[in-house]
Amino acid sequence: MTVIDIEELRKRPIAVLGGGAVGKTCGADCALAGQEVRICDLDPFFESTLGLVERTGVTLQAKHPGTQNKFGFERFGRGEFSLVTNSVAEAVRGAGLIIVGVPSIAHEAFFTELIPHLEDGQIVHIIPDNYGSLRLRKMMREAGSTANVIIGGWSSAPYGTRVDTEGGIMNARVSLVYRAITLRGSALPTRDTEAFIESSKALGCFDAITEGEGAVAGDTVLDVGFSNVNPVIHVPGTLLGVSTMENFPTVLGKNLHDYSIYSHAFCPSISEVQYRFYNEEIALAEEIGVGIQPFKREVFFQRTSVLGQEYMGEGCTVPFEEQWEVGFGTGPFTIKNRYVTEDVPVGCHVYHELGKKFGVPTPVIDSMIVIAGAMNGTDYFESGMTLADLGIAHLDRDELLAYLRDGEYREA
Repeated sequence: MTVIDIEELRKRPIAVLGGGAVGKTCGADCALAGQEVRICDLDPFFESTLGLVERTGVTLQAKHPGTQNKFGFERFGRGEFSLVTNSVAEAVRGAGLIIVGVPSIAHEAFFTELIPHLEDGQIVHIIPDNYGSLRLRKMMREAGSTANVIIGGWSSAPYGTRVDTEGGIMNARVSLVYRAITLRGSALPTRDTEAFIESSKALGCFDAITEGEGAVAGDTVLDVGFSNVNPVIHVPGTLLGVSTMENFPTVLGKNLHDYSIYSHAFCPSISEVQYRFYNEEIALAEEIGVGIQPFKREVFFQRTSVLGQEYMGEGCTVPFEEQWEVGFGTGPFTIKNRYVTEDVPVGCHVYHELGKKFGVPTPVIDSMIVIAGAMNGTDYFESGMTLADLGIAHLDRDELLAYLRDGEYREA
């Protein structure tokens, strides 16, 4: 195993790739923890996401008053960056840790820029992974990269976070809804996972996790993909709660930006769909032979759903009979939100593809793909992420496990 020197890693620059909510929050949080942080976004987005950040920094604030998690960890204030750039090469040069904090639809663009500049010994954290570790390894093989790096990803981000906007323009503040006390992570191959998990202790943005219940090692990066709670929560909640969302400012006469699927859409019937969706994930994991984060049935049947365990631990329950104002304003505010446009073509479609490959029926997940496509006028079966995109379409079960666990890869 690679020996990780946490103190030495904390002294080295951290490169954050991505100027959205996750990138800005992780970067500012690490800076507030006393670390040197470089942040990067690509053109043509750089000017709108990071154009003013060199002057303003990024301020972390709470979206709602009250504790950020059950252990009371808080860190707010203005985080300053040592470098704000549109050059991945500049951002990662000499960095010890690299955070890729962008939606999966942006992975290819960032990975294309990153691969030629990877340096031996660097550790890449993809937050959330969303199968990005598989994609990065595939692109490295195709590019002929021999960089000796550790690559892994996480089931979710360390926060629920939103970039503040005014008149459609991003300002210099991000608002935290909560901080996670535990996350599930894994490296590709799994033999690097122990070092990967240990290195998270050198990230200021993981301090609430390190000082909370700690990070958990997933059983391969497929386990981490299956353990991403976004598709199982977001997709049924958004699609089946769409009438409440679209009627919120009209028939119901409320401010659309107070809407939340947690506070206003979730109900026992939607929870039943979410639970059946989750059981299809379990069947896939069992058939392939990898793990998945375990959840009890009852945790789905309340307002925080399975997300509550990430920041308040087991036992976090808000009954449907109660109002949950903490969730107000978390959206989504349109059916074209990433809760659909990312979680369906990536999360749901990868499950669909794995189900076809390994003979596991996924009728609830497939129905979400159909309904989302009808609502958005998009054939997500056609445009969704494929196993070929991840470099694993040609592998049988034993070959897939050998690749995930030991890095033994058979070319097509």
